[in-house]
Amino acid sequence: MRLDTTLLLLLLPLLVLTTGGARAEEARPDFEQCLTGLQNLAAERGVPAATVREALKDVAPDPAVLPATRTQAEFVRPIWDYIDASVTPEKIATGQAKLAEWAEVLGRIEAAYGVDRHVLVAFWGVESGYGSVLDDPRIVRPVIPALATLACQDEGRPAFWRDELLGALTILGQGDADRERMTGSWAGAMGHTQFMPSAYLKHAVDFDGDGKRDIWRSVPDALASTANFLKSDGWRTGEGWGQEVVLPDGFDYRLADETTERTFSEWAALGLKPAGGKGFPAGAERRATLVVPAGARGPAFLLEPNFRMILRYNTALAYALTVAHLSDRLAGGPAFARDWPRGDRMLTNDERTDLQTRLEALGHPTGGADGKVGPKTRAAIRAFQSAQGLVPDGYAEAGLLEKVRTASPAP
Repeated sequence: MRLDTTLLLLLLPLLVLTTGGARAEEARPDFEQCLTGLQNLAAERGVPAATVREALKDVAPDPAVLPATRTQAEFVRPIWDYIDASVTPEKIATGQAKLAEWAEVLGRIEAAYGVDRHVLVAFWGVESGYGSVLDDPRIVRPVIPALATLACQDEGRPAFWRDELLGALTILGQGDADRERMTGSWAGAMGHTQFMPSAYLKHAVDFDGDGKRDIWRSVPDALASTANFLKSDGWRTGEGWGQEVVLPDGFDYRLADETTERTFSEWAALGLKPAGGKGFPAGAERRATLVVPAGARGPAFLLEPNFRMILRYNTALAYALTVAHLSDRLAGGPAFARDWPRGDRMLTNDERTDLQTRLEALGHPTGGADGKVGPKTRAAIRAFQSAQGLVPDGYAEAGLLEKVRTASPAP
């Protein structure tokens, strides 16, 4: 659920693995001590002791996992590269073939959960290439060693990874999967649509009626589980994710703040027009926020509440726009009307961290210097740009960093 095919492909050079990661004798004593603590926690949660012993037997740190936490594609690649990698003619054609192949099942899922089939198939395509990577040992890896490595060695979110590992052990204890089949990404995301263990336990369903919630082998189970996740989070049946729009000359980009909702009629009164031949929704009270991911020189989007449901699947804007755009293309929609500023140089992780640190020093809070440009950082950028008499579009690229460095003392 959190990691997609694009990211997995970026990690291919790291994926020369055995089924158990590093040899057991290479495990550090503190790793073994951590595993013992995890066994005790699993017992407290009622996971059968035999299941825990078998699952954690000979588990050692997976050497590819920790480096992967610093190279998530949706945060380190230009947004247009990320979208281009997943919204290809081949992926569109394959997705449309899958829509035809699974039409009857998708119809029943739509009736049960109210989530548009094109969105579900787009998730499937982005997350696992419509399942094509699930049996590729160069890409998928055993979930238990990966999550054990993160739970015991990642300093950033050990409690989160611990809970996901305990969730994976719970799934094994319930008999919905076995250790051999429980494979996924380096972060433990599993199956056709990459569910984390905690999401599986809350939202996975047995849609094919065979008695198991099998998101690895059963396409109906995987797609219905995704629909259940979205519906449970608040998906609005009959509404879309949003659409691309054209902004008028002289537009005040401070209105593109990602948080302020206006009705479509209010946005139209401000001069916004639909792009690509698609009109605004008919419902006068439907509301949307305005986002310009690549600033004033890139495409602009009005995002409806369903877009937030996609973001809850993966919090990166690049990811959510990829799923949204692929769903439109699967339904026969056009490419974006306005191209991206492809000549711009994106910032490295260290540069993004430097940008955030300097903005904070200038009195523009970013929510922390973590190297990830999210809504708070973009708001800080807009504040800086407004103070400097620049177009306040919130866009982080190399030219902006130079202006911030000029305006701020060295941190």
